[in-house]
Amino acid sequence: MAATPITDLLQLPRGERLALAMALWDSLDHEGRSEALPVDPAFCNELDRRWAAHRQNPTAALPWEEVQRQLGLG
Repeated sequence: MAATPITDLLQLPRGERLALAMALWDSLDHEGRSEALPVDPAFCNELDRRWAAHRQNPTAALPWEEVQRQLGLG
């Protein structure tokens, strides 16, 4: 298979570029993803804390439409 120049790839329609980007991302193993997109440990801890809080009380979650309304977006 011949290589395709990046300039040609950038001319693809948006959906095809997105599919290509996702295929490239999916081709990385966990270690490769972690190296490519490092996440701050404090951020991970906050995500873990919020997930635990949600699991303890899932009914406290707001529907996305309500969040948008409160933010004045919907």
